[in-house]
Amino acid sequence: MRTFGKWLGRVLLALLVAAVVIGLWKREEIARLLAVNSLFSEEKIVHNFSHMDGAFLSVPVSRGDGLTSELPYGPETELPETVDDWIAARDVTALVVLKDGAIVYENYFNGTGPEDRRISWSVAKSYLSALVGILLDEGKIASLDDPVTKYAPNLEGSAYDGASLRNVLHMASGVTFDEDYLDYDSDINRMGRVVALGGRLDDFTAELTETFAEPGSQWQYVSIDTHVIGMVVRGATGRGVPELLSEKVIAPLGLEHAPYYIVDGSGTAFVLGGLNMTTRDYARFGQMFAQGGQWNGKQVVPADWVTASTSPTAPTAEGQIGYGYQWWIPVGAAEGEYMARGIYGQYIYVDTARDVVIATNAADRKFREAGVAEQNIEIFREIAASVSGGT
Repeated sequence: MRTFGKWLGRVLLALLVAAVVIGLWKREEIARLLAVNSLFSEEKIVHNFSHMDGAFLSVPVSRGDGLTSELPYGPETELPETVDDWIAARDVTALVVLKDGAIVYENYFNGTGPEDRRISWSVAKSYLSALVGILLDEGKIASLDDPVTKYAPNLEGSAYDGASLRNVLHMASGVTFDEDYLDYDSDINRMGRVVALGGRLDDFTAELTETFAEPGSQWQYVSIDTHVIGMVVRGATGRGVPELLSEKVIAPLGLEHAPYYIVDGSGTAFVLGGLNMTTRDYARFGQMFAQGGQWNGKQVVPADWVTASTSPTAPTAEGQIGYGYQWWIPVGAAEGEYMARGIYGQYIYVDTARDVVIATNAADRKFREAGVAEQNIEIFREIAASVSGGT
């Protein structure tokens, strides 16, 4: 009996040592997984959204060697009283309004500040779209109708075999992907755990095999489509998205603070939602689009791509919000009215006719409730009219 007790003690000690060793070896992965599981908790969400590099692997996006180009300030403008109620209800953390390219309103809330580099979530998709337009213009990508497997051959035999670049830009791949953020076992949350634990998103994507429709026949918002766009960009150029975005978009804009991307275990950028930058710099990107893709006299994004990507050409249902190439077009939009949009209340809203750009970040845990998205658009329209003299 005493011998058995000694044996059991040795076994337990060995297991304890093994647990400690594994814990030390995997402590970063475990810490990231714990951070992901509490990412959207009420008491942590505001802090987390300004410090995503504390929960995930990340890489900097260079601002380039050019001079920082500070946004000018115009006459300070009071916004409609309804905006204050909206800020409180939607847990807005930052609001920057540009009129004619100058800041006419800027404010930060919930203990955040102007230098916070905030998570874009799906606003990042519109940045990748801009990069695609540039690469098309340069001839690096031959056609929107090229199959994605031309540039990403490891997708052959997957659910994406047969889909074109245009299909994935339109969110019309027909690939089955559960995007329920409230379901722990949904595809989008499984994907988040892959990123947190240092897995490879390319492998995750190639393992998808189910489809619900023929490519191009039906619109359904599927975030993994944007990762496929990133795979196409990398395959067409042999370069990573952070490096390309820095060279083609970020450096020409003269950002005030260097952005960063969340990356997976292979260092591949989380292009569907992992870009982080200041709210002023989100507004700067929107202003460049409002100017037809120009900044400081340079054509950064081809003008025809600005028009094409922000036009409602995707096969969305009649009477519903429109979609272009990774940009949203509100119901009843005026010409040149469109937006980038991310979960929990991230927006870049552009009203080209009024030359108004609104960038806002939030930690809105009720963003999915009925009517919230429509209310946000109405507030943006109200702000745009107000800073334009009510016209």
